[in-house]
Amino acid sequence: MHFTDSEEQKILVAQRKNRPTSPHLTIYQPQLTWIMSSFHRITGVYMAVGFYGLTCGYALFSVLGLPIDSNAIFEFYSSLPEWFKYGTKAAMAYPFVYHFANGIRHLVWDLAKELTIKGVYRTGYAVLATTALFGTYYTFFI
Repeated sequence: MHFTDSEEQKILVAQRKNRPTSPHLTIYQPQLTWIMSSFHRITGVYMAVGFYGLTCGYALFSVLGLPIDSNAIFEFYSSLPEWFKYGTKAAMAYPFVYHFANGIRHLVWDLAKELTIKGVYRTGYAVLATTALFGTYYTFFI
């Protein structure tokens, strides 16, 4: 049997309508591997948006002739309440440390190390511990 391209397309569309939809994340049991992968991507986007926002903000203030420079930002930040300063530092420190440590984890995998299930989980917990330790250090002690 020979079909024209138009007929083949109609048959294909009809077949696709009868296919079941793929299951979504809600049916899967959360696992450390896919949660950490998601957060690695989220922290990367979060930091990129912050970096580009800051860079574009500096450029915009310069173009508009507004007197905003590093000293003005430092003075403004210094005048804020302590709880806000710590919150701001935490919002920057934890994603940075997590993304950096998880990136090192990926480099270890690129060297064909820790690729067993045990190794993947061991390095995952190491990343979480590193994030907690250094994120807290940067937030409260620097």
